[in-house]
Amino acid sequence: MTISPALFILILLALGAVGTAAGFALQRIITTGSIRGASIEARHRVEEGEAESKEIILRAQQEALRVRDESEREAREQRGEAQRIERRLQRKEEQVDRRLENFEQREHTLNTKEAEIDTVRAQVDELHAEHLRELERVSQLTMDQGRDLLLERLEEEIAIEASRRVRELEDAVREESTERAFKIMAQSMQRYANEVVSELTTSAVSLPNDEMKGRLIGREGRNIRALENATGVNLIVDDTPEVVTLSAFDPVRREIARMAVSRLVQDGRIQPARIEELVDKARDEMEDIIKKAGEEACYDARVQGLHPDLVKTLGRLKFRYSYGQNVLQHSIETGHLAASLASELRANVDICRRAGFLHDIGKALSHEVEGPHAAVGADLLERYKVNQRVVRAVGDHHGEEGWKSTEAFIVAAADAISGARPGARRESAQQYIKRLETLEQIALGFDGVEKAYAIQAGREVRVMVRPDHVDDVAAMRLARDMTQKIQESMEYPGQIKVMVIRETRAVEYAR
Repeated sequence: MTISPALFILILLALGAVGTAAGFALQRIITTGSIRGASIEARHRVEEGEAESKEIILRAQQEALRVRDESEREAREQRGEAQRIERRLQRKEEQVDRRLENFEQREHTLNTKEAEIDTVRAQVDELHAEHLRELERVSQLTMDQGRDLLLERLEEEIAIEASRRVRELEDAVREESTERAFKIMAQSMQRYANEVVSELTTSAVSLPNDEMKGRLIGREGRNIRALENATGVNLIVDDTPEVVTLSAFDPVRREIARMAVSRLVQDGRIQPARIEELVDKARDEMEDIIKKAGEEACYDARVQGLHPDLVKTLGRLKFRYSYGQNVLQHSIETGHLAASLASELRANVDICRRAGFLHDIGKALSHEVEGPHAAVGADLLERYKVNQRVVRAVGDHHGEEGWKSTEAFIVAAADAISGARPGARRESAQQYIKRLETLEQIALGFDGVEKAYAIQAGREVRVMVRPDHVDDVAAMRLARDMTQKIQESMEYPGQIKVMVIRETRAVEYAR
């Protein structure tokens, strides 16, 4: 059977309406069940929340009780600590009060004592003033005069004490320095030993007979005039048998004349032309001798590298003598001694050796150039470009302007050692006596000196002073001033010892 579309649509619509109604009914049933389940679950949840909230409230109450207990405990501890601090402060306050009371009592006592002290001080001042007035009346001196007198006596005592201390220090330093100096000089002198006695260049020429004197003079004196003109030396013919004397300030010219005269005497042909010929030969030979002497001296002194002109100038010192001591040999010796002293004193050995060797080179020109030989030598060395330290040491080795360098002082010491050693120099009797007289006159020129004696060959002067004019302190000062005066006004080899003797004698007679 066929169904019509309209019917089919109606059926479908009816089925749809029934399905919808059934869906609504089913959904309602389901919704009602869900609501009931949710209510039950909600009820369970509410019950669980109430239980948890009760538990939380219980725990909160317990925590609140614990916090309250701790707070109360801390509050009790703080109150206890506050009470203890309060009690401590109270005790300290009581102590401060007691100390304050003690201080007030002490202040009151001090004020009382201060008043008493002021009273006593016033009494003491009054007694002191009265005592001073009494002392001034008894001593017949004012306070200012007494103070000046006391200060003067104190100054005298201080001066005496200072002089004593200075003397002790000087003795100690002198003893130590003397021992050290003796050691250095002994070592230096032992390291260099030279012959003691030096030969003097003779100015006399021996003749075979007295007839030779007439031949030297010649007819009307023409031979002697030719010889003197050629050599610049005076020929002295006197009554001395078989000897003629040559006189000249220049030792080189004197030696040339001696050589020429000796050869004339040996040759026998004495005439003006022969004299001039032999003098020229002697002069040429002297140049070779001087050069060789300078070279040998440089070799002996171990000084090399000098200008040839300086070497020749040094060779001229072979014919120069100072107080009987050969100047060239003295220069060599001084160079060795200066080097030894420099090695002991840790100075420049080469500079000191050269300066010591060249220190008297100015004496070779002393007859040609005016001025002290030290300054002349320094100018000569500076002209030939010698080391400035050597030039200064040579120029200052006599200390006219003070010791400007260590090398100059060492050269001066070596020069003194070489010239002052026993037997190195000798002087004429007239100069010796004059030096002793000058030494005694200098000593007698000081106030308070009673007697003065030069002893030990002029190396010591003993001075006797008046004990009532010169005390111990003044005696020391007198010795020092005397030494300074001798150094300034005298020339002498070595050193001079000044001994001031102050002697007091008490004489009584037993009857």
